[in-house]
Amino acid sequence: MNPAATISFMCKLFNWRRMASAGIVGLLLLACTPRYDWREVRGSNAPYSVLLPAKPATLSRPINLDGIQVTMTMTAAEVDGVAFAVASAELADAAAASSALDAMQSGMLNNIGGSVRQQHSSGSDTSRRIDLEAGGALPPHAAAGSAPLLVARFVSRDRRVYQAIVLGPENAISREAVETFFSSFKID
Repeated sequence: MNPAATISFMCKLFNWRRMASAGIVGLLLLACTPRYDWREVRGSNAPYSVLLPAKPATLSRPINLDGIQVTMTMTAAEVDGVAFAVASAELADAAAASSALDAMQSGMLNNIGGSVRQQHSSGSDTSRRIDLEAGGALPPHAAAGSAPLLVARFVSRDRRVYQAIVLGPENAISREAVETFFSSFKID
């Protein structure tokens, strides 16, 4: 082999190896990409902070909480079909907080056709907390394990009400992610 042919062959071999190495490195980086990209989010209209597992989106809209008209603001992120969200609203009167929480809970359960599996309540009428886990109705023709699971915390503090939820197919929800989300949820 002449020197020019040898150099040409080595360059081609080097480029092929470099491209193969770059491809392998790219695949390794993709495999190492975290499923959850946790980031701290602060409420834009309410004093809270929480870790969300992806870039969130925020939406506000008027809702009716069993006769109480409020504007609810929700900030949510989704990973693999599982939603992580915090919603908040300010009431005209702190005395309405307890019934607003009950309406929020009923609304979420109705949305998934769910029934409560576990529930714990604490506090008073103006500062109350409800933690619950509920299973939803399995949609027709759905795979086993894909029934919706709702893990939720409803909190009232004076005139503000909050709803922190994880909602998705039961087989897609990581208990570790649920723990990270709820342990990070703080009302300032």
